[in-house]
Amino acid sequence: MRRKLRFTILICIVAVLGAISSLSALSQAQRSRRVNTESQPAQPTSSINKAPDANQVQQPRTTPEQKGDKPQKADEESGEVLRIESKLIAVPVSVTDATGQPVKDLKPEDFNLSEEGKSQQLVALGDPGQTPVELTLLFDVSGSVYERFKFQQDAAARFLRTVLKPKDAVSVYSIGFGPQLVQGRTKDIDQAIGGLMKMQPTKEGTAFFDTLVQAAQYLSKNAEPGTRRVIVVISDGEDNNSDHYRLRDAQREVQRNDILFYAINPSGPSIRLNKVSMRGHEGMASLANETGGLAFLPDQLQDLDPIFKQIAAELQAQYLLGYYSTDERADGGFRRIAVNVPKRPDLRIRARQGYYAPKA
Repeated sequence: MRRKLRFTILICIVAVLGAISSLSALSQAQRSRRVNTESQPAQPTSSINKAPDANQVQQPRTTPEQKGDKPQKADEESGEVLRIESKLIAVPVSVTDATGQPVKDLKPEDFNLSEEGKSQQLVALGDPGQTPVELTLLFDVSGSVYERFKFQQDAAARFLRTVLKPKDAVSVYSIGFGPQLVQGRTKDIDQAIGGLMKMQPTKEGTAFFDTLVQAAQYLSKNAEPGTRRVIVVISDGEDNNSDHYRLRDAQREVQRNDILFYAINPSGPSIRLNKVSMRGHEGMASLANETGGLAFLPDQLQDLDPIFKQIAAELQAQYLLGYYSTDERADGGFRRIAVNVPKRPDLRIRARQGYYAPKA
């Protein structure tokens, strides 16, 4: 009996010890899992904080392109495309021999052009005389030309038929009490001549400079890119009614808008007896000289047709050169230029004397 009781007590002790051992192991396992969980670092929730991969190529930042007329240049170090803001300077050039005949066989490399004494690299913008013309005709209808009006009108109409080609365009202004656009820009020769022939002479004052400035601005605004801008004036140049502009303003506007200026003064040699008349003609001669054109003072009205033919022949043989200035300052200043043909000193060269730089 005692032996049986001892055996029962022993079994109970073993069972209790086994239970205690199991509880201890379970507690240790749970504690181990908790410790491991707390010791692990928190995983990032966004890719923003990831370290860069050593094999990943970083894209360079690019800057906005600058607007300009000059061709693009590539930056070899960064691979970026840059633009340099620069203006293409167009220079119509008339070349004649000793007899006054146009010379058409020159090449761009035959010319030398300098700006403020520094040589520039030239490009040809078209074959001689082939670049389209944007022409504005200014016709004086004031009292000072009243007696000669009809003859001048007919000669101007013949000039338009001679000089204008299918790709050319023309507009017509009258010079009178104030500027008046008689015929807006057109490529229809008949329409242009119709506008010209509708004009009637007056005995009013002459707003010469106001009309010239307005015409220059109109031509600049409406001319197609890559064309030669030409103003031909038939007037004595005597201004007695302009309210806004004077000679200096007109000079600035024709140069700023890249205009070639021609003038025909039908008053004849008698103007030399009158200081006012001489001052008017000298002003037109100055405008022509500065832009590469010509100012004519015919001896008689019958000379108008030959003069118009000379202007037409010159425009049809004119070179149009261009360059990007090495002076890229956008200060609005005036830059003087000079053109020559070094290997042909016998030739007579006429070109604009300068231009106004763009202003930032």
